[in-house]
Amino acid sequence: MTDIKNTLEIFDAIETRRNERRSFLRFAGGSAVALGGASLLAACGGDDNNSVTPTPTPTPTPATGVTDPDVLNFALNLEYLEAQFYAYAAFGVGLNASLLTGVGTQGAVVTGTGAGFPRQVAFQDAVVQQYAREIAIDEVAHVAFLRSALGASAAAQPAINISGGTAAAPGAFSLAARAAGVVDANTGVFDPYADDNSFLLGAYIFEDVGVSAYKGAAPLISNKTYLEAAAGILAAEAYHAGLIRTILYRKGLQTPNPVTALITNANKISDARDSLDGTVTNASTGVIGDDDQGITGSDATISNIVPTDANGLAYSRSTGQVLNIVYLSKAAVSLGGFFPAGVNGSIRTSAANA
Repeated sequence: MTDIKNTLEIFDAIETRRNERRSFLRFAGGSAVALGGASLLAACGGDDNNSVTPTPTPTPTPATGVTDPDVLNFALNLEYLEAQFYAYAAFGVGLNASLLTGVGTQGAVVTGTGAGFPRQVAFQDAVVQQYAREIAIDEVAHVAFLRSALGASAAAQPAINISGGTAAAPGAFSLAARAAGVVDANTGVFDPYADDNSFLLGAYIFEDVGVSAYKGAAPLISNKTYLEAAAGILAAEAYHAGLIRTILYRKGLQTPNPVTALITNANKISDARDSLDGTVTNASTGVIGDDDQGITGSDATISNIVPTDANGLAYSRSTGQVLNIVYLSKAAVSLGGFFPAGVNGSIRTSAANA
């Protein structure tokens, strides 16, 4: 597997990005761009104004017995998933090997089967392409940052499936799309690398989950330095999620035939996430199992870019609910879906919602 290369050229580019973010994005337009794992680690920790080096103090949260490093490692598993997906989609390569080691069983990444894989998306919309590259860079940086903060206790990357697969052997993306009704429930294949719209729908599966996961984990973190770091990542993930939702809504309205196909599929994905993460009653709507929200209101002409409750607050998911979605299971299981061997760390079992 080709990984994200560590070159002096990209090291210089990332250093520039820290001070002039948009200048880096213009530089990143070249086809030869690759991201250096070691460079990103340096970028996260080499500046006194930007570095965060919290001391891992595993103080249990009284109500749960979960430690701060447990929570950050749970987040790290999710960041591995997002970073690998975006890196392959935007650049056609995965994370550097130096960003994959750690505690637990290190696993491989499955991006597709047959000739032509792994491959990056052949974007037709230059704006979507630049957004994809920007998000990819952020997600790789999140992995590097969390690993640096956790030090020797950082979890290794587990086995990850970000493949569409085939009709006979569907990958995680196809299983998710089948469950949502985006493709045929028995034979449908969903390839998130096929085109711009497929990439956006694939990204939508993850983005809202990341936001709700960080918000839900916040009360479990006792160390203020860790909490500040998690809040910073939460904010970045929220920007990403809002961007993906906005593009899906706008492109959905612009698609002439049928007008709302992209919007309809995005809303189906939202409903599928709701079906997996339990039957808690939504405080603002009173609807059971409606914590997740699609990208429209009562009809396709009303946008719902920021999914919030009646107080304008983003909703939360427990770690178990998050794992229900990424494992693609309502049951209490320890593996499946995008993590075929489960996540690494002490938080690894989904909630019992079946």
